[in-house]
Amino acid sequence: MENIILSIPDMKSEHCQARVNTVIKDIDGIQIQKIEAGKLAASVEDNDAAENLIEAIKKAGYTVGN
Repeated sequence: MENIILSIPDMKSEHCQARVNTVIKDIDGIQIQKIEAGKLAASVEDNDAAENLIEAIKKAGYTVGN
């Protein structure tokens, strides 16, 4: 597994963090390490899992950067 850290500048409140957690928690191939204001740390099995993670966050309405 590879550790990644994503910048999610729109995810500031606890409500936003909970919303992101809800949309990504069941994605195969990822383990969430930490969610905090503006940042997500996770372990991903491969590039497909990372892409699925990023796409799910974007579909929830948030901007994702590295």
